Amino acid sequence: MVALVLLPGMDGTGQLFDDFLEALGPEVQAIVVSYPPDQVLDYAQLEAFARSRLPSEQPFVLLGESFSGPIVVSIAASAPSGLRGLVLCCSFVKNPRPALGWLRALSGVLPVGAIPTGLLSRTLLGRFSTPSIHRALLQALAGVSSRALRARVRAVLGVNVASLLSRVRVPVLCLRATEDRVVPAAASRMVSRLLPEARVVELAAPHFLLQAVPAEAALHVGAFLREVSVGLFPPVGDS
Repeated sequence: MVALVLLPGMDGTGQLFDDFLEALGPEVQAIVVSYPPDQVLDYAQLEAFARSRLPSEQPFVLLGESFSGPIVVSIAASAPSGLRGLVLCCSFVKNPRPALGWLRALSGVLPVGAIPTGLLSRTLLGRFSTPSIHRALLQALAGVSSRALRARVRAVLGVNVASLLSRVRVPVLCLRATEDRVVPAAASRMVSRLLPEARVVELAAPHFLLQAVPAEAALHVGAFLREVSVGLFPPVGDS
């Protein structure tokens, strides 16, 4: 089977994939990319960092969670050797909240470290919040500098890789959470409009889909990995 390369959400640590990876099982070779926790890096710099972690001698599928969606789309658009598929999880190809675009000018002073943890948990997890997931979230964020988080917020507010999505020529799976309070349904509709061949799967879950319903997510991602491994997907785009 192909390897699964996972790029994390805004925390950038990759620590929050643990339950999902356990649900996938040992037969899936997973490569988790963890971003530098204390460096101020934009999307282009994080993309270069992620590219340096891609396997060079085996086929792989890219999974971009939330914040990392634009990165995996940009990488996939360049058709790197070995890429067999793309998974977007609760993600987007352009700023999912355009009404907040004006905050980009203030992103350097946003009090990202002062957001009440209860509010953060309710926003990301909603009714799916549990003490264990809440603790994992706090532990992940504790190791990331406020400067790095502000840079990532700024990157999201200005991102637009919509034109690159149409260049993707590998199968695409889009996981959408029906109770996502962060990324609206319009984001996955845009993916479908730009790339009609993309498979969109809706799961009853919050923005933290992989953390809240890891077993269900693993069923869909595992099936996708098996299908791309044996070439069951039809050709994508014009190629």
